[in-house]
Formats: sequence, C-alpha cells, structure tokens
Amino acid sequence: MNSPKTESAAQRARELREQIAEHNYRYYVLADPSVPDAEYDRLMRELVALEREHPELVDPDSPTQRVGARAAEGFSTVEHEVPMLSLANAFDTDEVIEFDRRVRDTLDVEPVVYTAEPKLDGLAISLRYESGRLVRAATRGDGRSGEDVTANVRTIRAVPLTLRSNDAPDSLEVRGEIYMTRSGFGALNRGLEADGQKTFVNPRNAAAGSLRQLDPEITARRPLRFFAYSAIVHAVSADSTGAGESLGRCQQESLERLADLGFPVSSMATRVEGVDALMGFYRQVQDNRAELDFDIDGVVYKVDDFDQQRELGFVSRSPRWALAHKFPAEEEMTRLERIDVQVGRTGKLTPVARLEPVFVGGVTVTNATLHNLDEIRRKDVREGDYVIVRRAGDVIPEVVRPIVEKREGDLPEWELPAHCPVCGSHIEQVEGQADARCSGGLVCPAQRKRALEHFASRNAMDIDGLGTKIIDQLVERELVQDPADLYRLDAETLAGLERMGEKSADNLVGALQASRKVSLGRLLFALGIREVGEVSAGALARHFRDLDALMEADVATLESIRDVGPVVARHIREFFDEQRNREVIANLLDNGVEWYVEAAPAPQEQPLKGYAYVLTGSLETLTRSEAKKRLEALGARVTGSVSKNTTAVIAGDEPGSKLDKARELDIEVLDEVGLQELLDSV
Repeated sequence: MNSPKTESAAQRARELREQIAEHNYRYYVLADPSVPDAEYDRLMRELVALEREHPELVDPDSPTQRVGARAAEGFSTVEHEVPMLSLANAFDTDEVIEFDRRVRDTLDVEPVVYTAEPKLDGLAISLRYESGRLVRAATRGDGRSGEDVTANVRTIRAVPLTLRSNDAPDSLEVRGEIYMTRSGFGALNRGLEADGQKTFVNPRNAAAGSLRQLDPEITARRPLRFFAYSAIVHAVSADSTGAGESLGRCQQESLERLADLGFPVSSMATRVEGVDALMGFYRQVQDNRAELDFDIDGVVYKVDDFDQQRELGFVSRSPRWALAHKFPAEEEMTRLERIDVQVGRTGKLTPVARLEPVFVGGVTVTNATLHNLDEIRRKDVREGDYVIVRRAGDVIPEVVRPIVEKREGDLPEWELPAHCPVCGSHIEQVEGQADARCSGGLVCPAQRKRALEHFASRNAMDIDGLGTKIIDQLVERELVQDPADLYRLDAETLAGLERMGEKSADNLVGALQASRKVSLGRLLFALGIREVGEVSAGALARHFRDLDALMEADVATLESIRDVGPVVARHIREFFDEQRNREVIANLLDNGVEWYVEAAPAPQEQPLKGYAYVLTGSLETLTRSEAKKRLEALGARVTGSVSKNTTAVIAGDEPGSKLDKARELDIEVLDEVGLQELLDSV
C-alpha cells in the first residue's frame, strides 16, 4: 500500500507531466507559448527531482525520459507497411497545367479542389503510435524500408510521446518532416565553431547528421523540429492487409485532426480550387520564402478528397494525385575560373569567384563571394575547381565548397596579392585578423568617397556644407582626387555643381578656409588611419606634439603610448610607410593647412559611473577599443560578457551571441547611432 507521501508525489508527477505536455503543445504546435522558458525549465527540474526521489514513479512516456537509450552500434532496418513513395516533380507552369488536366480528365471534375502546402527541405520520417503511445520512428530510406531511429526521435520535443486525444486510432502512423530552423542552425554552427568542431553546410545536412547520431544525447542537444503532413490508420485485426485507412475524409481535415492529436502542422497549408489558384499559392510562397525561419524547396499540391485520391491511384513510384512543384535550385555545380579581388569603400579586400555561368536560385550567376583569405583556406577553394554555388532568396551567391574529387591535377593555393588592384598601394594583413585592406586610404579610388566623407566630418576637419552628394559630384567629375584637392576648389567651380548656387558655393569655400587651421589630433583623425579614433589620435598628438616625429616613429615607440596597442601601432606604421599617403599630407600643408597642439584636457567628469556596457560586433565610426576607452573615461565599466547587471549592449555589424543573450535577459540594445548619442549627451 502506498503511503500518503507517495500518493501525493504521484499526483504531483501526473500534474507536472500534463503541464509540460501542454506547454510543448502550445510551443511547437500552436506557436503560442503560455509561459516563459524559465518557468518551463522550473517545471521540468521539479519533475526530474520528483522522479529521482521516487524512481517507482518514472514513466517511459514522461518528458524526462526523452533521452534514455544508450548509444547504439548501428540502426536496425524497418519495413514500411505502406511504402513511403516519392512525389513526381514539376519545374515549370506547363507541367503543373498538365498535372491538373490529367486529374480533371480522370475524375471528370471541374474544378478540382486541392490542398497546397510548403515542401520542407528536411528528412521524411514515419512515426508509429500504438494505443496512443509512440512505439517506433523510421526514416524513409528507399521507400520500402528505412532505419529505426526511435531513440533519437524521442528526444525531439515537437514529437508527442503520447497523443492528446483519448479517441485516437489504436494503430496510427504519422508521416512528416524532421528539419532544423535557420536560427537553430546558426546557433548550432556557432557553438560547434567555438568548440573547434566541424560545422554543417546547411540546415538539411545539420538535421540529417543530428538525426543519425548513434548517441541520442547528442541528438537531444540539436535544435530539431517536426511537421506532420499525413496519417495512416492501420487495421489491427489478424486478417488485415495493412493497407491502411485515412484519418478523416480529406487532406485538410486530416491536418486539422493531426493538430488535435498534438502534432505540429504547417499553418501555410490551404485548400484551393483550380490550376490558377495553385500557381497563385506557388508565387505567394516563393515571394515570402526568405522571411521563413526554415528552408523549403517548393510546394506540394494534393487532391484534397481522399476518395478522389483512391480513384486516381498510383504509378510505380509516386501517387497520381500529388505533385511537388519545385523552386529553382539554390545550389548548383560550376567551375571557378579565377579569383579576383574587390576593394570596398573602407579599403577591405574581398575575394570574388568568377564562375562559368550557372542558373541557380532563379538567376544566372557568374560571380560569388569568397569573403576573405581565411575562408578560402578553410574551404580549400582553388582556381580551376568545380564548386558548389549557393543562392538562397536574395542573398549574395557564395561558394559553399569545392568538389575535391573532380579537381584536375595539383592546383596551387590562391595567394592574396601584395598590392591593391585599384591603386597599387601595398596590402595590409594583420596577423590574427581575417580581413586584408589596402593601405592607400587617401589615394585609392575605391575608397575615395568614403575617405573624403570622413575627412570632412564634424569630428575631423569639420567642413560644413561638404556632404555626401557634393562629394559624389566632385569625385565623379574628377575635380577631387584626394583631400588636398579640396583646398584648390574655388567658388566658380563649386557653383557649377547641381544644387549649388553662388551663395552655397561661397559658404563652402568659407568652410574650407576655416578648416585650414586645425588641431593635430583632429588632423590625424581626419586622415582615416585604420582604427585610429578621436581618443587615440589625441593621445598621439599630445605625445609627439609634431607631425614629422609621428610619421617617423617605429612600432615599438607607438606601442608605448597609453591609448595605442600593438595592432593600432602596426596600422599607423603601415599608413605612413605608404609614400603616396605622405604626398597627400605634404600637399595638404602646401595648400595652407596648419596644425597646432591642444592643451591637455581638464579631468573629465564621470557621469556614467555605476553603469556597465558590453560591446559586440564591429563599429564604423569608432573602433571597439576606442568606444571602450571613451565609455571608461566617462566612468562606465565595459565588460566582456552579458549579465543581469549589464546596463546596455552596444551592437555593431555581426554582433554574435552577446546580442542574443541581451535579448534573452531583456537588456537594452544600442546601435552605433545610439552609442554616439549616449556619448554626446553626457
């Protein structure tokens, strides 16, 4: 006889299992979670503790038992009672029209009612339930037999271990797709990369690799999801043929019934009439494809009525009542003819693959990004390789990987050029940094507009009226080649520009004249030396108090300055080693620019004392080191990790996991504009 304490524990365990199952249903099926993750975790921890204290209460279908099997040596084979056939494919409108014509002619119905659904790019799976409990999960395999992956599928929270309804069929087979969301895929790869492990190429490969792990504990740590799309009710009598019956009268009703039983189904599935509606659904899904958090490779059309499906029947390998209308391929193979280098507005060099033209993702692709030299080395991409090219949605095409087995001969590794392909200045590649850059910031045509915008900005030379549109015209009309040319402009020349009258031209000439007298710190900042911000420029000016002395300083001397680290010291030395940068500086001085050294600043107040900030991602107007120093000068603490004590996270480009943590903890996030407003307001 059970004690009152044991009975109370059993009752609480049942309550917890029911609550957790309900929360799983609301999260994975309804996409409408009713409690925060922290509350869900609290319930799970309580159930784990309760079952540990009372092991006699452990139930095989408890959510705590999703991971229970030991690592296997391999997967056993499962024969499918009803074959998991593949669908016929269509790649253009004419094939869809022909499919609809055949269906109409056979059924003698006008128009035909279909259910249209997105086609997930995942792995087909069969789930067998007996008396409402999951007893087996099998992969599609060759359609006749697959692999038993029950232990792994049990770890996927979107798959119910028990059905929600008491009137579920005694023997039910549910078929669907196991997949990985794009966000989950990104988080998985970041974690693998941080641990020094090999990353996955795309979400489908990640899902396949995760499902076929011999150790279910590894599968449990992977963010796998599930969508159900069909069901078969198996007869349980001894004389049954095993052919199976349908769950409901039509596909749409079957999906609704599956949702009632606790399975996630696609919210995009809809009933349509006629071929025009099919094509409308296809276009709508294709247009919205990039906004989805999961990959799809087309849509599926199914005759909705199950009696009509049975009348249409099957051909040898596919049903006559269904069709997969595929999107243009997002991955294709082609040859990489050569690797060129593009120079961006900031001087960053980006290797670009020049490809034999290939039709991928709905367009003809001839170029694809290779990101940087480290990425080329990591992927082992070489000129002359056959490569896989990917284009997802509107994303810039990229080279996914080379096909090494098709490599012809001993192709040499690609080397970064020693000089900028645009201006001939030497290339700077700092050890430990992925990006290489042109060092000719003041003379490189690729960087000219950006360099001039920075030179004229408020915190640099402060040339009022010299905005982006004026700079664009000056560069495009070849009136200005470098910053020194600005001081050769006259009012008559400026008045000839669009939207520049005589008064505006006179005002700009006046602003240029006023900017000729400038502090050495502001002049150094205006030169646009990589990672030299306002604070470090001021520190350099106060230390050297002379431009010539700074230009001749070696790296060791530069590193000794408080606000200049080894990387910045290297950037400064690289900049002044480029002779053409020195020529521009000489021309600036020849054209009347005069510098002076400001007096040492008074001790600064600390209005941000007691506040804590975290920097993540790359910033444009300030380096992270610069931003840190400015915040610390105002009394703030700048830490390397996000916690509940963090005041705000300042996020630049490619912020990484710190931004995710900030959102998880509901901590304020500032972009670079917000950072500047913060610095200006105190």
